[in-house]
Amino acid sequence: MIAAEQTATRERSSIVDDEIFINTPRRQVCIQITVLARTLRGYFDRRIAGLNVTRSQWNMISAVSKEPGSTQRTIADRLEMSEASAGRLIDRLCADGLLERHERADDRRARAVYLAEPALPLVRSAGAMIANYEATVFEGFEDAEIEQLLGYIQRINVNTSRKG
Repeated sequence: MIAAEQTATRERSSIVDDEIFINTPRRQVCIQITVLARTLRGYFDRRIAGLNVTRSQWNMISAVSKEPGSTQRTIADRLEMSEASAGRLIDRLCADGLLERHERADDRRARAVYLAEPALPLVRSAGAMIANYEATVFEGFEDAEIEQLLGYIQRINVNTSRKG
């Protein structure tokens, strides 16, 4: 009986291993995209930390700098985070003097979010850091290759977004 159980376990293990570790180009691309996303986040985090902000804080500052006067809800939607999480992050950045909230003339219940003056040097420094980051990431690539890669990534994003 023990030998039969061991054989059955080996067979099940073999089937699972075969299904998990199929080495096809599609599987390898999926694995590499996952690994690359983690690597890029870590690489970016190490560089942005030199500016004394986290990636989450930078994403918020960047979103506000691109569309000043946006509401917390609009920013939360753009950053794909809950409105409560966006609110806490905005509160923190307001307390740090990097963002400001102002009443909106068209809706006194809503508060518009803007960059505060002390954030401007940070935005400039981050812009330079990001340009260096992109130069490193795309070293050896031609512009046409980057555009082609962007097209592929956008197609993958559409495929995965619509099948949720």
